[in-house]
Amino acid sequence: MHNYEVMVILDPQLDDRTVTATIDKFLLAITSNGGTVDKVDIWGRRRMTYQIQKHSEGIYVVVNVTSSPAAVSEFDRLLRISESVLRTKVLRLEDAIFSINPIEFVPEDKPARAPRGGRPGGKRPSGPRSN
Repeated sequence: MHNYEVMVILDPQLDDRTVTATIDKFLLAITSNGGTVDKVDIWGRRRMTYQIQKHSEGIYVVVNVTSSPAAVSEFDRLLRISESVLRTKVLRLEDAIFSINPIEFVPEDKPARAPRGGRPGGKRPSGPRSN
């Protein structure tokens, strides 16, 4: 079992009350295969940087699950088949470099860089120019 984060962009024409029911319908693929749904975070309507399928905004949903890879691939397949889903992105959290939540992301402390000295070679002499 691995931890996954799935971001789903839904069609903005969906009613806000039906978003939870729509996502729960797809999450049956995870729970029926022995996985667990850790968190469902509905971000709501957001404007997209570029149009997807002639839509300039979408309903964003982030789902954190613990499941087998086969169950997550089935979940992603079901999402792609649906016409109410514009885009999906699946991340395995062990492989991810950062988390979307900035509170969970703690950067490593980097050692201080050594000061730069004079630059050898390649520079013009600093004296007066001769023509």
